[in-house]
Amino acid sequence: MVIAKETTLQELLEGSKQYRVPLYQRTYSWGEAQLKRLWDDVEKLADDRQHDQTATHFIGSVVLAPSPGLGPVGVQEYLVVDGQQRLTTLTLLLCAIRDHRQATEGGDHRQRLDELFLTNKYRPAAERPKVVPTQADRPAYEAVLDATPQAGGPDRVGAAYRYFRSQLVRVDDADDPLDVDRIEGAVIRGLSLVSVTAQPGDNAYRIFESLNNTGLALKQGDLLRNYLFMRLPTAGERVYNGVWLPLQQALSSDDLELLFWLDLVRKDSRIKQTEIYEQQQRRLERLTMETEIEAEVARFARLGRLLRSVLDPEQEHDPSVRRRLQRLKDWGTTTVYPLALHLLDLRERGQTDSAAVAQALLVVESFLVRRLLIGRATANINRVLLDVVPSLDENLPVDEAVHRYLSSGRKYFARDDDVRAALQTVPFYLNGRAPQRALLLRWVEETYHNREPVQGDRLTIEHVLPQTLTESWLEVLSEDAGENEEPEDLHRELLHTLGNLTLTGYNSPLGNKPFAVKRTTLQTSGVAMTRDIASQERWGRPEILARADRLADRICAYWPAPLAGVRSAGEPAWDVLEAAVAALPAGSWTSYLDLAALIGSHQVPVGQRVANHEMPNAHRVRKSSGAVPPGFRWNDPDRDDDPTEMLRQEGVPVDEQGRADQSRRMRVDELAVLVGLDPAELPDAVPDLGEEDEAASRFQEQLYSAHEPPVAKAVLSVLAAWQDMGGVLAYGSADETTAFLMVDERDIRHGGVWPAAIYPSGKFEVVFQWMQYRPPFDDVALREALRQRLNAVPGVNLPAVKLAMRPGFEVTLLAEGRSQERLLEALAWFRGTATAVRSAP
Repeated sequence: MVIAKETTLQELLEGSKQYRVPLYQRTYSWGEAQLKRLWDDVEKLADDRQHDQTATHFIGSVVLAPSPGLGPVGVQEYLVVDGQQRLTTLTLLLCAIRDHRQATEGGDHRQRLDELFLTNKYRPAAERPKVVPTQADRPAYEAVLDATPQAGGPDRVGAAYRYFRSQLVRVDDADDPLDVDRIEGAVIRGLSLVSVTAQPGDNAYRIFESLNNTGLALKQGDLLRNYLFMRLPTAGERVYNGVWLPLQQALSSDDLELLFWLDLVRKDSRIKQTEIYEQQQRRLERLTMETEIEAEVARFARLGRLLRSVLDPEQEHDPSVRRRLQRLKDWGTTTVYPLALHLLDLRERGQTDSAAVAQALLVVESFLVRRLLIGRATANINRVLLDVVPSLDENLPVDEAVHRYLSSGRKYFARDDDVRAALQTVPFYLNGRAPQRALLLRWVEETYHNREPVQGDRLTIEHVLPQTLTESWLEVLSEDAGENEEPEDLHRELLHTLGNLTLTGYNSPLGNKPFAVKRTTLQTSGVAMTRDIASQERWGRPEILARADRLADRICAYWPAPLAGVRSAGEPAWDVLEAAVAALPAGSWTSYLDLAALIGSHQVPVGQRVANHEMPNAHRVRKSSGAVPPGFRWNDPDRDDDPTEMLRQEGVPVDEQGRADQSRRMRVDELAVLVGLDPAELPDAVPDLGEEDEAASRFQEQLYSAHEPPVAKAVLSVLAAWQDMGGVLAYGSADETTAFLMVDERDIRHGGVWPAAIYPSGKFEVVFQWMQYRPPFDDVALREALRQRLNAVPGVNLPAVKLAMRPGFEVTLLAEGRSQERLLEALAWFRGTATAVRSAP
């Protein structure tokens, strides 16, 4: 049962009382926004009370419970179950009023306010403050209460006190001797609260839990901490100071919550982070003795020390384990944390050693690396990694148990022959996350044991065979193309494979220069894998495939393969292929070559798969030329639809030879978007921006190296016009320096909307893919309106089917005066639409 009544601060604080904030409460956290809101209310109330002394202002409730130490005589002690932020702030305001009046008016203001509202004057030191904050806030609060030189420090308690002191100085009018007195009266007698008091025998923590377990007021970790100390009525102070406080100082609030979750998923991988409090409480409720709860706090503290090594590998004492932990941290997959913590815990308890821990972590690293190489980086990865600890065979050494688990079942732990095959065909540059791709190349570079290691964080990925073909590169590919092969198709087949990629640290990217020119620069590289390329006389299909084989040898020698005798993970990703075909929107088509590149296979087995397995949209898969392949047949023998006529009815233009319009073709990178191969890379803001001046210079340099002066000048003219209409420019920091057309300064680094990116190699890219997540262009009607305006530009044809993609056109169009004029009209409409929404009330 609880008793609720309306009260004032005067009634709440007068008399011999003490309000203690229990250990399970969070620390003081009010910032300037909350302080300003309270002060504004006080100022207005003080003004209102000049005309009506009965005026009040309600500021919320305070929930109290009798302290277990409450006796028949002496100070009445209460636990502040809820409302400690409000109560602490009000007493800090009274301290500020006390000190201001003492400094400006003299007299007995300090003694008066202390004795009436802030202290129990004649009580022992522990009972003297009327309000006692939680442990971490007490030194700062006592400094303010006692007006010591340390009062008003940099912490939040000190900041609140300083804020009120400054506001009192601001409002104190020398010609009005009663203005601060009115402020004091408003605070003490005018602010209205509801005091809710539990009765002896009520469970104070249950009341607190019901008020705060909404997922809004407190985090899961906060609730669990509070529960633990509610279960420590006599040992709480000692355990808090000796065990909990060091843990809380070592780990952030988020990291503590992570610790509580990792502790659970080591036993049951299905537990979600939103269930931390519920599941931990259910486990702890089985413990009946205070000593058992104390042991749990000590266990959490021990695991917390180990977690610090997982989160910050520099804390790890063993060099081999430290290296493996750092690599997994760099990889960025947090679902390895349960295993990493478990391994360190086993070592701490003497059940394994550092060598076995390092080897187990190397196997996990190999598992991640090999999956990325075969194009299966994300397939069920979280579930596999979270299941490691609960699934380990406790009868085996831990490194062998981890190896056996990851090698069993269909987990896509690629064998050596799978890796070799994948490096020939899989578009590595389109798989996984961009940081992981660059990281893997840096790790491969480390296997060369270069005497002068290069700075890895300064290296970027370079396509040796460039992304934009020139006449010289077409000539090279034409020499390598076989019968019925086009050099453009060969380019798409080889471009993103690992054999064609390397690392460079040059300020200016090599772009699409001929290999003879690139080779001269590559020869001077400090990167061993890059110098290996420079040793070649030419760079075409044979050289790219041969380098892929050399890299495969190096990779297979360094990263352990799965244990022998397990099921092969090298089967083509037919599920990805079928998902891509099913996702093809009406009005589009794709080729067998694009699908083969998507899954790291070849056109022949892809064609056989499409022909022999029932799947929706099979008529949208064609030869690279856009024609129906000879001998096309439906999987259903009773079906005789004309696939070309079906495409026509869906809106795809088809020429007299039956070839589908290439602008409607979904290329391999667009297929990747359709099936969500890399959803984690969807940016919240413009990605990887460089320093503006330097990046702008790089952009112009690359632009002039790739195009004739009239085209380069036309591009710069468009950028200048965008700025003239109020837009701003941002530049990327990747190897090819992209120019982003941003609506205004707020968009840079803050996830705003932008219409396009211009690549100096030659593409004006319309970023419908990013727009669909950003207002107001998350409205498909607005994206369609933009598409139609852009299609009014002579030479531009953006299909409606690509409203969720990043279609584009060649920047050479901008050299035509009419095209540039119509483009700028479309861009001005885009910016006007975006800014109109922002300025709307």
